[in-house]
Amino acid sequence: MLPELLLEPLVRAALVEDLGPMGDATCRAVIPAGLTYDARIAARRAGTASGMRVAATAFRIVDPSLDVETLVQDGTAFDAGDVLMRISGNAASILMAERVALNFAGRLCGIATLTSAFVAETRGTEARITCTRKTTPGLRAVEKEAVRHGGGANHRYGLSDAIMIKDNHIAAAGGIRPVLEAAKSARSHMMRLEIEVDTLEQLAEVLEIGGADVVLLDNMSTADMAKAVDLAAGRMILEASGNMALPRIAEVAATGVDYISVGALTHSAPVLDLGLDL
Repeated sequence: MLPELLLEPLVRAALVEDLGPMGDATCRAVIPAGLTYDARIAARRAGTASGMRVAATAFRIVDPSLDVETLVQDGTAFDAGDVLMRISGNAASILMAERVALNFAGRLCGIATLTSAFVAETRGTEARITCTRKTTPGLRAVEKEAVRHGGGANHRYGLSDAIMIKDNHIAAAGGIRPVLEAAKSARSHMMRLEIEVDTLEQLAEVLEIGGADVVLLDNMSTADMAKAVDLAAGRMILEASGNMALPRIAEVAATGVDYISVGALTHSAPVLDLGLDL
């Protein structure tokens, strides 16, 4: 669970963007001072919850006196019509935080819901669904947390926490052997090393040289992925990537790969429709 220390700056920045330099002109004009109301956030379609803590943070930043009750915890499935959160207190404060709270919750519920659909396709196998770095700038921490709420796993968070050698690195370094040798000598004992391959021949070369912890099988056919699993024989973690659409996931998982990375979890997840009513 992400600490409030990380959530608060993200939510505060969104509120500042929305409220602008003068605050909510509509509430100031039409909501009587001191008016209180009860409100609820409800789901307009079924899904998996994420962003509930983020939404609650929005209400509490705007007005710490608001009473916020989360009814569906992050990572929990819900049905259309379910009430996810209740908010009580100053009506103007609730309305000032409404859009930011819903923007975060809808976006993150959408990611968690899409992830859960991908995860469902891997049942009966050992394959794990994982996200990528294809996230909304500035929102990576909460979007990757939403993937976890949907039952998925997280890939590296950024460029600094793992060595991941891709095709352009191989081309720039002059081939698989020189790039692997350089990476092996440069990395610390705490850092994992992953290398991308496009063919079974490249995989065989990586296995011969050694040193990689993970091999990414990029845009391979399902048949070649199954051959790669046999070739690796458990010596390295195998990650399938590229063109990982939902209808294909079950057959890819059945090949025996360890991870299936899906950029669409964060870059193409539809926002889940939520609404707030007084």
